[in-house]
Amino acid sequence: MNKDKMPKIHNKTEKPQEPDDDYEVVSFEEYCDKPADVKSDLLSLNDNINYRIYYESLKMPKDGNGSAVEEIYDREIEGQKETSLNGSKCGPYTKLPFAPFGKSSNKIRAPLFSGIIPKPKSDGESSREPRYQRFSQRRGTLQRFWEQIKSICPGMLGVGLVCVLCVAVWLVVGGALGGAWTEDKYRKLWERVHPENTEKPMTYYEMIVPEIHYHDHNNLSTKNKVNGSESSKKATFDSDEKYQRQMRPKPIQVPTKDDLDTNAKYLERTPEMLQKMCAQVTDDNMRFDCFPQDGSNEEGCLKRGCCWKLTSVRGVPYCFYPPQYDTYTFLNMTERKRGITAYYKLNRPSGYPGDFQQVCLDIMFVSGDIIQIKITDAQNKRFEPSYPELPMGYGSLKKMTYKTIVDSSSIGFKVVRLLDNVTVFNTQDIGGLILSDKFLQMSAVLPTDTLYGLGERRARFKTDLKTRQTFTLFNYDQPPMENINLYGTQPFYMALEPSGKAHGMLLINTNAIDIVLQPTPAITYRTIGGILKFYMFLGPSPSDVVSQLANVLSTPFMPPYWALGFHLCKYNYGSLQVTRDVWKSNRDAGIPFDVQWNDLDYMKDGNDFTYDDVKFKDLPQFVKELHKAGMHYVVLMDPGVSAAEKPGTYPPFDRGLEMDVFIKNSTGQPFVGKVWNRVSTVWPDFTHPNTSAYWTEMLSNLHKKIPFDGVWIDMNEPSNFVSGSIYGQCALEDLPYKPHYVGNEGLRHKTLCMDAIHAAGSHYNLHNVHAIFEAASTYYAMAAIRGTRPFIISRATFPWMRKFAGHWSGDVASEWHDLRMSIPELLSFSIFGIPMMGTDICGFRGNTTAELCKRWMQVGAFYPFSRNHNSDTSMPQDPVSMGAEVVAASRIALRMRYSLLPYYYTLFWKAHMHGDLVVRPLFFEDPSDVTTHDIDEQFMIGPYLLISPILWQGATTARAYFPGKQPWYNLADGTLLSTGGWRNVTEAQMVAVKGGGIVTLQEPPAGVVSSSLCRSRPFQLLAAPDRAGRASAAHYWDDGTSLNTYDENKYSIVNFTLDKQEFRSIIQSWAYGMPPVNKVTILGQKYPVNNVTLNKAPCKKPVCEFTYSSKNQMLIVYNLTLLLNEPIHIQWTIEDKFPKVGIK
Repeated sequence: MNKDKMPKIHNKTEKPQEPDDDYEVVSFEEYCDKPADVKSDLLSLNDNINYRIYYESLKMPKDGNGSAVEEIYDREIEGQKETSLNGSKCGPYTKLPFAPFGKSSNKIRAPLFSGIIPKPKSDGESSREPRYQRFSQRRGTLQRFWEQIKSICPGMLGVGLVCVLCVAVWLVVGGALGGAWTEDKYRKLWERVHPENTEKPMTYYEMIVPEIHYHDHNNLSTKNKVNGSESSKKATFDSDEKYQRQMRPKPIQVPTKDDLDTNAKYLERTPEMLQKMCAQVTDDNMRFDCFPQDGSNEEGCLKRGCCWKLTSVRGVPYCFYPPQYDTYTFLNMTERKRGITAYYKLNRPSGYPGDFQQVCLDIMFVSGDIIQIKITDAQNKRFEPSYPELPMGYGSLKKMTYKTIVDSSSIGFKVVRLLDNVTVFNTQDIGGLILSDKFLQMSAVLPTDTLYGLGERRARFKTDLKTRQTFTLFNYDQPPMENINLYGTQPFYMALEPSGKAHGMLLINTNAIDIVLQPTPAITYRTIGGILKFYMFLGPSPSDVVSQLANVLSTPFMPPYWALGFHLCKYNYGSLQVTRDVWKSNRDAGIPFDVQWNDLDYMKDGNDFTYDDVKFKDLPQFVKELHKAGMHYVVLMDPGVSAAEKPGTYPPFDRGLEMDVFIKNSTGQPFVGKVWNRVSTVWPDFTHPNTSAYWTEMLSNLHKKIPFDGVWIDMNEPSNFVSGSIYGQCALEDLPYKPHYVGNEGLRHKTLCMDAIHAAGSHYNLHNVHAIFEAASTYYAMAAIRGTRPFIISRATFPWMRKFAGHWSGDVASEWHDLRMSIPELLSFSIFGIPMMGTDICGFRGNTTAELCKRWMQVGAFYPFSRNHNSDTSMPQDPVSMGAEVVAASRIALRMRYSLLPYYYTLFWKAHMHGDLVVRPLFFEDPSDVTTHDIDEQFMIGPYLLISPILWQGATTARAYFPGKQPWYNLADGTLLSTGGWRNVTEAQMVAVKGGGIVTLQEPPAGVVSSSLCRSRPFQLLAAPDRAGRASAAHYWDDGTSLNTYDENKYSIVNFTLDKQEFRSIIQSWAYGMPPVNKVTILGQKYPVNNVTLNKAPCKKPVCEFTYSSKNQMLIVYNLTLLLNEPIHIQWTIEDKFPKVGIK
């Protein structure tokens, strides 16, 4: 194809193109961005089809024979998001760049075509005429085809082809060269675009279908079904990428006036009919609550068309839904390669005000193992978060792991895993589908009663569905305790079946959410606003599920290396002198230590972007001293700004007013509450377009005074010491359903009024995502200010927080129970995709004890985010303050942690690149081992380290389970601990290495220890063979601080392998230097070694030595100076009388 003959693309500068006399093709966003005075028009449906078909032939890639590769291109067309106004009403829209003629980065892609901007014409000339002369079907067909053909087939061949095509067109159209588009014409169009499936029938619309039923014309794959016709048909999608039907569909039946009449009176089921239906619910576990609000009674229950039956079983509802509760009835459905769209109309009132009159269920096949499900109001726009944005290029559908079924005889959908035909999520006629203005509800039956996730809440890691429970997800300033909502909202669960197969489900809704679990097993989602938008991840392994979750939400941020060290803080050290004394005493005691923090007390009058120039007068000099020692400093930053300082004395408030960045009240004035500031507080609106610049400016001004390295964003639920505003009253929340756990004052309890105004909407809709916007602004501000990787810790969270910040579990108590609960919290946030997570070691509230603090330091040393911190009213609890026993235990545990920092760093790199877990539950080792499903007093660091701490008062050992069938070795001395099963371990045995792994270590220096001192020390390699005598691992390394090191190829990766009596290193990538290797230790060597070679030369002084320990059964090759940019090859032999085999 001659590119010079392409139409000119608006604002495209890739290659100069010949001017076109009458039009320019533009993308949808460019069309929308045109000034109002520019004449513009969108293509009609037929114009759009004509244009698309015409240019498909021109832009089609060619094979070796010059033929168009239509199958590939057609598949890519179907994979694109709809951006045309002709698309489905509830179809997804993401602002995408315009890719002309299917080309973008040398990859085939359909043109995201939307409209035409006519060029200016001479006076009196209609701008529409040239466009219709070229594209309208009413123009002469012969002339239209002549202009198309002559551009690609000049000469006699083109003339001959014109004649042939003219005759063909005459026959197809029946002699009507410019007439209406008949059913036969649609059929021919279908065959033209989908030559691989010419049997699919098409039809024209005899009447204009309302926009809410306008389906997928751009993809030319349309089928509607009307309620009552062929009700047994189903739409499914499976691995063959074909539509599985119980019968061949008939042409589209347009909804009639009666079908669309939502005001038609509902015919209530008779009492006799309802009684028969209710009698079918014989199992209490199948009762789904029909009257969850207060005031349930028989009269109100029956009025809703529900069942009423008393029961003595605690928690079982008296009022429950009958089978096939008929809130909605089916209207029609459209199938397409990448999904199904179905429409429903309201059939009966739900009992909640503002029922959706018509509903759109849109199911999108994101990839072979990810589904997006959206349930929306088909008539009215509702609040929907702008993220996550799916990748532009969707995953392949060739290897489908599921099929999705939508049945016209029932309401809802179900998802079936193809591997074993198990229904993993079934909403069809389950419970009651309620969709109203301030109450949305959907229930589903699950294949297992073992769930993990659904936070943030204080609970065991495994959520057991053997009992009914309801809990709320709504960001709330609440110290961790059971049965109440906490700081963050994470509406994601992972379900694990006894077979070891897993799936995950993520709800994207920013309003307050209730989760109801019952022993069916089933889950019910209730929310008070927005839409229901889910992502389902089909696994089938737990590691697959978290990887798929990362594909949608993005991967976690890559932390700086120093952030993996130990952190120390206390609320109200009281002065810089006390801060300095604590810092120095712990360093001098040999406590490995990297980051000093200050809480609120460093500020002047509790005001952000200030420091107390009396108590913390020399803070800038102290931070410089920390930097000189290779250490770092983190400051607290609350989201609230003082609103009561004198004008001109507090720039953060003055500048905020000037830039208009504060959250507003209902009258348009800054919303005023109270946090730590002396009198009053206002909050920056992080959705406002000016706030990012404002926040960067304020942090930059503070950084010029105090060169801090990280930011701790606290109180960002957001918390408020008054419930609402200190001026005026909040508007009535008027909730027909009150979430299960909120304060007596309603949603405003300890936060802002729900009618407070953000640039992006009301606080009612944005409360739960306030922290994300603050974290994003802080992240980008710190990247700009320091030019290195930001380090941010946030108290409040929501899905997608992983991209910007880590998390700590808040104000835990100094109690043994809180120590034990720190592990379920750590595991939950790990599967939520926030690996930089930890708990305040030794507890925050109350006074700890030496025994408790010792045990907490021993386990907390291995949290990814390891920080000792407590409140202003609690006794000092840094290791030195707690006495010699705590110092000794802390030193041992932290030195082991610091020796493992290269291993941790590689794990964080894998998390950042692929979404892998840093901390993981034991069932990741063997999901089919049901014993591991309940364990939450142990955890794994990556695939090779198992942490088994002592968590009970007075205990000297821990009962530990070693999963799998591989050997486990003690990291401390290399001895074999277990080959699987239960055993007791001491504090010296709490860290085990799994057979099959190779761990990269750096032994800390004696005396003062920090990560900067460790990074330059030689590597030591520890290989733990599996039963076959093999092991492997990868090691990643860069400078530890720079942005985008992987993208800019400023890193190195070396792989290590062990195969019985042979150890090798293999360079995968080399662009950044590494320290040399000075020792290689091989565990599990049952038989004495009599000879070692290094790179095929005998291991001899001064370049190599080796020793064999018969007690610990390990070979140590030491006194090495091996550069990792060169291959390493170590071999050894055992005494002749012993067999050369792996571990038995």
